[in-house]
Amino acid sequence: MANAVIFLGLLIFLGHVFSAIFSRKRVPDVLLLMIIGIVIGPVFGWLAPSDLGVVGSIFASLTLIFILFESGTDISINTLRDAWKDLAKVSLTSFVLSVILVGVLGHFFMGLEWNASLLLGSILGGTSSAVVIPLVKQLAIKKENEVVLVLESAITDVLCIVFALAFMESYKIGALQIGSIFGKVIASFLLALMIGVAGGIIWASVLDRIRRIQNSMFLTPAFVFIIYGITEAMDFSGAIAALAFGIVMGNTEYFEFSFLKKFSRDGMMKLESQEKAFFREIVFVLKTFFFVYIGLSIPFDNMSALLYGLLITLVLFVMRLFLIKFIIGKKTPSYDRTIMSMMIPKGLAAAVLATMPEQLNIQRGMEVIPGAEKIKYVTYSVVFISILFTSILILLMDKFPLLRKFYSLFFGKMTVSSDASDDNTQSAETEETQQTDIFSEVAGFFGKKTDEEGAEPDGENAGEPESEQPSTDGVNDSVSDNSTTSDENTIQ
Repeated sequence: MANAVIFLGLLIFLGHVFSAIFSRKRVPDVLLLMIIGIVIGPVFGWLAPSDLGVVGSIFASLTLIFILFESGTDISINTLRDAWKDLAKVSLTSFVLSVILVGVLGHFFMGLEWNASLLLGSILGGTSSAVVIPLVKQLAIKKENEVVLVLESAITDVLCIVFALAFMESYKIGALQIGSIFGKVIASFLLALMIGVAGGIIWASVLDRIRRIQNSMFLTPAFVFIIYGITEAMDFSGAIAALAFGIVMGNTEYFEFSFLKKFSRDGMMKLESQEKAFFREIVFVLKTFFFVYIGLSIPFDNMSALLYGLLITLVLFVMRLFLIKFIIGKKTPSYDRTIMSMMIPKGLAAAVLATMPEQLNIQRGMEVIPGAEKIKYVTYSVVFISILFTSILILLMDKFPLLRKFYSLFFGKMTVSSDASDDNTQSAETEETQQTDIFSEVAGFFGKKTDEEGAEPDGENAGEPESEQPSTDGVNDSVSDNSTTSDENTIQ
């Protein structure tokens, strides 16, 4: 017991260290956390996912709920309005092409029958919120492009779940009902959205009264759990509901209705800064354990699954590269388009769906879905390899000019918008400040001193704080609509 407690404490500490390394060295923390999971799981066998039992899957779901809710609070309705066209094009096209390509590979290379191979394609058709959101929040891309990536991960989760369940249902009834699939997609999305928005409006209306209760800060995520659970119990998307709840809590001014004043004299309340900071800390801790859990689940003892996973991942990354090139317009900075082309990691939804065909076979006592075990292990391999590729590409992007030149062939000269993601920049600066002391302790391992270690007091100015630069937020906001690619700064 003592060793387990010590390990948990060290893991949280390492999570902060790895996040500081990401801020300074661009080595993604998710990659380092997965490596820890691989070491304590597949390499040394100290821990396996089966040792955690049902706790592992519950924990993974809680992580997803928190990440989606917290990211939703940072999404502006105005930004969402500007990004919806790109969002629709990227989400739907990426999902459809992924299903088709993986289906072809599964049938002709893995020997699966068509239904099973398209089931595999549906499982692997989306992107992972738990991977995408932490990464894009630390990268300097424009806010509307960040929103596209965040919402794509939530929307494609719905598509993956509905289509995968539809293909599994086709094995039970002997036919694939296309009309029923699209009906379920629309119902799952719209009704989950309505539940999430209604929940957000209700909670924001009574939040001022809730705050009068002692130790009430955790009641907001508790209410999110309830909204998620109710939505899932109705067979709709709890992920969409949690995201919609967060968006409402971050944009209460758009949902002010006169009849709500009877519940709150001061109107709908937004989350306060200390509440958001509290939720960010929870997301950070959950994210740390989640990626270690992913590392534990990699099937290194199944070499054929790893090879199939590598093939599928390579094909999907190539597809994504051409997809972003032809769908996202040239007005989008080339750096942003490059990052968007890398963001195709798989995660929680894929890992959960991959276990369901095998469970169905066990329940029926017969092979209802042929190749169910192969589907599970290939999916686990794709989850690992896709996260690995995404992390490494982001790491190498700033360090290897040849990689930038390669992407420049597709997206033009590598540039980043001068007004790119102001909120990301501010949060990154805050996080970097908080982690300076931690990083100072480990910086020696990387051969460089931190700015604080290398700085020398300068005579009279020693101990004086740097003068603050005048804020230009208002100016940026007033001219943002007139910004063009001429405002972009070239990455050297």
